[in-house]
Amino acid sequence: MSLTVLTYLVVGATFALYIYIAIRSKAKNTGDFYVAGKGVHPVLNGMATGADWMSAASFISMAGLIAFLGYDASVYLMGWTGGYCLLAMLLAPYLRKFGKFTVSEFIGERYYSNTARMVAVGCLITASVTYVIGQMKGIGVVFSRSLGVSFEVGILIGMIIVFIYAVFGGMKGVTNTQIAQYCVLIFAYSVPAIFISLTLTGVPIPQLGLGSTMADGSGIHMLDKLDLILVDLGFAAYTAQKMSTLNVLFLTMSLMIGTAGLPHVIMRFFTVPTVKDARSSAGWALVFIAILYTTAPAVGAMARMNLMQTIQIGEVGSPTGNIEYAKVPEWFKSWEATGLLKFEDKNGDGRIQYYDEKGLTTAASFGWKGNEMVKVDRDIMVLANPEIAGLPNWIIALVTAGGIAAALSTAAGLLLAIATAISHDVLKGWLMPDITDQQELKYSRIAIGGAILVAGYLGLNPPGFAAQTVALAFGLAASSIFPAIMMGIFSKRINNKGAVAGMMVGLGSTLVYIFIYKGWFFIKGTAMLPDNVDNWLFGLNPQSFGTVGAILNFIAAYTVSLMTEEPPERIQQLVEDIRVPIKTEHSTNA
Repeated sequence: MSLTVLTYLVVGATFALYIYIAIRSKAKNTGDFYVAGKGVHPVLNGMATGADWMSAASFISMAGLIAFLGYDASVYLMGWTGGYCLLAMLLAPYLRKFGKFTVSEFIGERYYSNTARMVAVGCLITASVTYVIGQMKGIGVVFSRSLGVSFEVGILIGMIIVFIYAVFGGMKGVTNTQIAQYCVLIFAYSVPAIFISLTLTGVPIPQLGLGSTMADGSGIHMLDKLDLILVDLGFAAYTAQKMSTLNVLFLTMSLMIGTAGLPHVIMRFFTVPTVKDARSSAGWALVFIAILYTTAPAVGAMARMNLMQTIQIGEVGSPTGNIEYAKVPEWFKSWEATGLLKFEDKNGDGRIQYYDEKGLTTAASFGWKGNEMVKVDRDIMVLANPEIAGLPNWIIALVTAGGIAAALSTAAGLLLAIATAISHDVLKGWLMPDITDQQELKYSRIAIGGAILVAGYLGLNPPGFAAQTVALAFGLAASSIFPAIMMGIFSKRINNKGAVAGMMVGLGSTLVYIFIYKGWFFIKGTAMLPDNVDNWLFGLNPQSFGTVGAILNFIAAYTVSLMTEEPPERIQQLVEDIRVPIKTEHSTNA
C-alpha cells in the first residue's frame, strides 16, 4: 500500500475517532462547556493535560530545535518541564480550591476589580493567540507533506476538525478527545524513536541509546561521533554551549514561569472534582509528559546524525570523471516539494554539501563551491526522521497522525481558553451579566467559532518569525499572567491598582521589545532593528525577555500597591482562605 493511501487511512481513522467522541460528549450547560462538569478522573485529566500541554512545539519543533541547537536546546526541556512542576506545586491546587471557571475570573475576584479582570483577559488572549499561530503552522506543515495537500488546505481541514469537537463538546468534548489524542501522539512519537535507536545504537530504549555506543562496531559513543562529524564540517560541537549563559538563564526562567501562566493548561485543573484530585492529576500529567520529554533529546540527536550521514554522501572528484556519484536521497526530494527544504547543486557533483562556511577551510580541496543547503526548516525533523532512517510506511503514517493530534489538542485548548474569556469574562462578567445559562452557552460556541476563524487567518498569514512564536507566547504569559496569579495567592498586600499596573507594565515592555526586534504583526517580516545579539539589550534574546517583563511586573505591582490603600479585609481573608490546607473532603468541593 502506498504511503499516501496509508496516511489517509490512518489520519482519517483518528479524525473519525475525534468526531465520534465529540458527538458523544456534547456539552449541555456552561459547567460542561467550561470545566467538563468538574467530574474528570485525575488519571484521565493527567492524560488530557499531557495532550493539551504537548503541542506541535513539543511533538514537531522541540526535537528539531534539539537537532540543530544541540546542548543549547536543553533550555526548552528545563524550562517547559520545570514550569509544569511550578504550576503543579504553586498554582493549580490553590486555583482549584478557589473554584472559578477561568484565570481571569480569579484575578477579577482576587483584585476586586472588573478592570483587573478585563486586563487579564487582554493578556490571556494576547498570549494564547500568539501560541495558537504555532499550532496552525504545525498543522499546515504536517498536511502539506504527508497528505499531499497545500499548506492552506491543511490549515482549513484542521480548523474544521477543531470546530466540530470544540464547539459542540466544549471542555467536556475537548477533554475526552485529548485523552484519545494523547494515546495517538505518544505512540506515534515512541515507536519510530525505538526503531531508530535500534538502528543506530542497537539499544531499543531511546533514552539509553542516546548515551550508548554506535552499532557499527566502532566503539565510539553516538554523541562523540556526532560531535566529530559536525566539527569536521565547521559547525560547533553538538554538546557544546553556544548560547550565552545570561540567555540560557533568562530563557529557561521565561519558559518556566510562562508555562505556569498559560491559561489553557491552568484550566485543566478546574475540571477535577476536588483539590486533592487536582494535585493527583498534576502528578499523573507529569508522568505522561515525561515519556515524550525524556525521549526528545534522543530523537533530536539521532535525527541530526541521520541527516548528516544521509546528505553528506558520495565520492569526491570531478563530476565529469568515471566515478559513480550518490544521488540526492528520495526523502529529500519529497520534502523539497513542500518548500520546507531546499538545496542548490553549485558544483554539479550530484551531492549535497552541508557545512558551516565560516568554519570550514578545506571545502575547496573537495571541490565544494559553497554550502548547498539553502533551507532546512527545523519543524520537519521529527516528521522526516522515519523517512531518513528508511522505516516502513506505516510508521511514517503514524508519525503524521501523531503530529496532527499534538497540534489539534493544544489548538483546541487554546481556542477554548480564548472563547471562555470572551463569553464568561467579557460578556457574562461585564457587558451582559443578566444572560441565562443557555444564552451564555450559545455565546460561548459563537466565541469559539470566531476564535477558530481568527486562528486560521493568522495561521495562513503568520508574522515573519512564525517559527519562534511559541517561545514568544511563553514570554508574554510569563510577563503578564503568572505574576498576577502568584501575587494574588501569596501576597495579601497587592491591591487592584498594583495588579493592573503590573500586568500592563509586564505585557507592554515585553511586546515593545519583541516588536523592536521581530516586527511583530505590525510590520510583517520586518523589524525596527536587526534581530541579532549586537543589537539586543544586554545581549538578551527577545525570547528570553519574558523574564525581564515578569520582574518589571512584580516591581510595578508592589510599588503601586505600597503607595496606595491596602486591599479590603474580606480580600485579605480570601487570600488567607485559599492558602489554608483543607481539613475535610466536603470543603474541597467548589
